[in-house]
Amino acid sequence: MNDPLFMPIKIKNLEISNRIYLPAMHLNMADNYNVTDRMIDFYAERAKGGAGMICVGYATIDEYSGNVGNIGAHKDDYIEGLSRLASAINENGSRSAVQLNHAGRYNFSFFINGKQPVAPSPIASKLTRETPKELSISEIKETINSFASAAQRVKKAGFDAVEVLAGTGYLISEFLSPLTNKRNDEYGGSFENRIRFALEIVDAIKKAIGEDFPLMIRMNGNDLMPGGIGAKELQKFAVTLEEKGVDALCINVGWHEARVPQIITNVPRGTYGYLSKEIKKIVNIPVIASHRINDPIIARDMISDEICDMVAMGRSLIADPYLPLKAKNNKDAEIIHCIACAQGCFDNLFNLKAVECLCNPRAGHEKETIIDKAEKVKKVMVIGGGAAGMSSALSAFERGHDVVIYDKADHLGGQLYIAGAPPGREEFSELAKDLSHQVAVKNIKIMLGQEVTEEIIDKENPDAIILATGAVPIKPSIKGVDMPHVVQAWDVLENKAYTGKNVVIIGAGAVGVETALFLAEKGTLSGEVLKFLFVNKVESNEYLYELATKGTKAVVLVEMIDKAGKDIGRSTRWSMLQDMDRFGIQTIFMSKAIEITELSLKIETQNGIKEINADTIVLAIGAKSYIPLKDYIEKKGIEYKIIGDANKIGKAFDAIHQGFNAGREI
Repeated sequence: MNDPLFMPIKIKNLEISNRIYLPAMHLNMADNYNVTDRMIDFYAERAKGGAGMICVGYATIDEYSGNVGNIGAHKDDYIEGLSRLASAINENGSRSAVQLNHAGRYNFSFFINGKQPVAPSPIASKLTRETPKELSISEIKETINSFASAAQRVKKAGFDAVEVLAGTGYLISEFLSPLTNKRNDEYGGSFENRIRFALEIVDAIKKAIGEDFPLMIRMNGNDLMPGGIGAKELQKFAVTLEEKGVDALCINVGWHEARVPQIITNVPRGTYGYLSKEIKKIVNIPVIASHRINDPIIARDMISDEICDMVAMGRSLIADPYLPLKAKNNKDAEIIHCIACAQGCFDNLFNLKAVECLCNPRAGHEKETIIDKAEKVKKVMVIGGGAAGMSSALSAFERGHDVVIYDKADHLGGQLYIAGAPPGREEFSELAKDLSHQVAVKNIKIMLGQEVTEEIIDKENPDAIILATGAVPIKPSIKGVDMPHVVQAWDVLENKAYTGKNVVIIGAGAVGVETALFLAEKGTLSGEVLKFLFVNKVESNEYLYELATKGTKAVVLVEMIDKAGKDIGRSTRWSMLQDMDRFGIQTIFMSKAIEITELSLKIETQNGIKEINADTIVLAIGAKSYIPLKDYIEKKGIEYKIIGDANKIGKAFDAIHQGFNAGREI
């Protein structure tokens, strides 16, 4: 039977070899709007990996539409760089497109030399905290012409298609939505008027590029904005776009300021496919589904079940550029899946850095991280089989070394399984499995259930050792800390310790927040049970919501500073804090634990000493590096490297990247 993922498809007259579409993602790799070698290397690698079509961008259409980190398409000066990028994609086997966009009120004034961002109406953005300037009719016409001129440059540069972003809360979205469009002229008010700007852009582009050059639109299936333009009107918009001659639709979800998670790990895989399904039912042009499609099995099912015609796999191809070829060659099990952590992609952008990836240390560094074979093969002993250890073992093996991994546990993965224990964080456990499978595929020797001793080091007699022994949780000096109802957060997350009804967690960093959410969900309805009760109309929607969010434990977090989750990435933190509120988790800030009793925790607050009832006290105050063999290894004179938490407490991103670099440097 033919694999639905690898059946050819046409967009207009453009034939594409498979159904995998790499959607436009801001990489922040451009240099003053110019395409860079780093960007070319990034996209060339994904073309070599087998993606059917790659869309780059977004690209700017005028000086108000983006910033210098975006690809430029608003001047002829940028055509040469665009041509190099098109060639890199096309010559390596993929079809190519450029996405054009205007940020509208989502732009920041400091990105455009202090000028005021523009929008259909002067309504402040929650994202930027700035109020934009209302576009005049003449400025609207000028912007439409700028889209058309930019599309001409895309075609001239040698790309196979052009895409326009009409979603995500950017300028076209702002015209579509009654939340941001308060105009009283022909571009505001009725649905027909609000879609006019988008339709005139389509007309202008088609006139500029001709009928045979494919024009695609990336649009929202739902804005997820209360009072905005919802799914039904957006479906009408999709039909109108087809009538106007648009050749394919890529279905996005949400605005950047929407308070519904869209791309992070607690969004179940393929969740938003229903949006593309509803649009595919009413149009006859190819429809591309988006968001959290990180596995070929899901992708195949979505295509064969008529949910979409193609799948957008953006961050999935950052994590593993060769996902398409692995899927085509029946090597699904060798895929490194995107875990939607957002640590290297979105969080990097918030810090004005280029895109990287927790799962793939080579992402964004394709050329400088090529691993050359070592001149001399060494016996490398990796002590610790967590994220850092496995990453180092894999890169050392690729160097040609003889590698063995020791771990005292009965499985590889280490703290990735702890990170994957809280609700909605299961993808971290999947990463542990992916890395373990990579180790197995390469036949790297593994010694499990063995804590390394001096005698084992002497027996192995390695040329080099990588210490990836991780960390141990900190036990604070608090009166009563040794009482039997005091447990460590790690033990709770690994189901090695059980808690009573009233739980107080000391520490509201990442581990404290994750543990609080883990416990708060105890006794709530699972998704499977919730669907059964909903479909059979057993209870009211309001009561089902209550049963899904109100568990059997009362959880209180105690934190010394004035915020929770300070070490959680910006892309994820807001959602976890929202869930804490939703699940009724209480947080007491600016408070210090001073004594644990049999029935309570005493804390020192700004208003004096308080006592909190507690059946269980959970310690989540941090961890410290664990490197028991360092002195002996130094004494033996063996080459060694310390990585991950054994070196310095950090995130999984740090562990995997440090491991990769340590292994390839031996």
